[in-house]
Amino acid sequence: MRKYLLGLSLVASSTLAVMAAPPTGAQKDEFYAVCVGISQNAELCRCKADAAMTLIDERFMGVVIASMKGGSPAAADYDAYNTYVARSNQVCKPNY
Repeated sequence: MRKYLLGLSLVASSTLAVMAAPPTGAQKDEFYAVCVGISQNAELCRCKADAAMTLIDERFMGVVIASMKGGSPAAADYDAYNTYVARSNQVCKPNY
């Protein structure tokens, strides 16, 4: 039993080591500023910025911000971007 728990512990810690970093506070602030600049809806942008902190990682937050500024996600990120938009809309626009 002890070996099993040790093995489980090692797997869990190695999994955490490969998880991507969460978005930064600076990214959240930039997301909010860009969003408000586009939509003029502070309440929605606050919700979307908060949701992004739990739905996506630091790298992908850069993709989202770049897309909000008029860029397009890379082909490899396109499905994930659409999924993120749908999930953030579910959180922030429940009847959307």
